[in-house]
Amino acid sequence: MPSLLELAANAFTAIAILLAGRNNVHTWWTGIVGCTLFGLLFAESRLYADVVLQAFFVATGVLGWWRWLHGKNGAPLPITHADWRTLAWMVPAGIAATAAYGALLHFYTDAYAPFIDSAVLVFSVIAQLLMMGRRIENWAVWLIVNTIAVPLYYSRGLVLTSILYMAFWINAIVSWWWWRRLARQQALAPA
Repeated sequence: MPSLLELAANAFTAIAILLAGRNNVHTWWTGIVGCTLFGLLFAESRLYADVVLQAFFVATGVLGWWRWLHGKNGAPLPITHADWRTLAWMVPAGIAATAAYGALLHFYTDAYAPFIDSAVLVFSVIAQLLMMGRRIENWAVWLIVNTIAVPLYYSRGLVLTSILYMAFWINAIVSWWWWRRLARQQALAPA
């Protein structure tokens, strides 16, 4: 049976993710609440990389909220594609950071699945940075994160959270399609 903390964290985060997929700025404050609750839940489950990740999400939630509203010379930030140079460094940097942080957790804590947990952390950071810039490719990275996170959370007994991340996987596909459509509409709109 999920705890009240897990239920609340899942509810706020589900709302935030659905709003993000719909390109709605309210994703940020609902995400801040959900991430705060998940930080507490993951601390109880000894998923320390995920605790750090939730703190990152709270901090970037404030910045993302502002950028979406005022990020392009005071105007809302448009949806765009990331350039190839940005994407080219992300995968090797993500793998290196996963290995480094996973080793740190492995050797210095009692973390459960430190390398897998670190992959969720690192690639979530990359996806979040892309999302803050309203880059369409954030959804591809979220697909990777959700694929890793589902079995990790399930293995810790966080069944509701693993089910939620399965739903996030589907949402990432739908949102990827939706953001591409919105970007095309923005490109065709008169200035």
